[in-house]
Amino acid sequence: MTTSNTPLTVHVFGKPGCAKCAMLNRRLDKMLAEAPQYARFRKEYHNVLEENGLVEFCKTECLNPSRIPAMVVGVQDETGKIRYLANPAPDAADPVCKHSRLYQFLGLQTDYSEEGKGLITPEMIQAILNEALTLA
Repeated sequence: MTTSNTPLTVHVFGKPGCAKCAMLNRRLDKMLAEAPQYARFRKEYHNVLEENGLVEFCKTECLNPSRIPAMVVGVQDETGKIRYLANPAPDAADPVCKHSRLYQFLGLQTDYSEEGKGLITPEMIQAILNEALTLA
């Protein structure tokens, strides 16, 4: 069970040399540092080219390796285990996140289709963080 002061973690999955991964990290770092409403969040970066990062990536059981970078919001339970927040409306149309929104968990992965153009925008990140605050 979470309370309104339970810390939330944004798990970011990326790889070195990826410009889109660097952009997601910069945007998220700036938001978390500058927006007081996001004080409950911390970021944990997982390099998917390293063993530990790949293990964490696989634990999500829903991320597509062809859609890196990605992020998932989680909370640590009383045993210390990370529990990713469930997407409360997996079938709902999302005008902000569109096809970047994860189905199973609250998060994003890059949409490289013509519509998505491979960008995770600040508006998408904010939408997920704001939703996480209402869920946890």
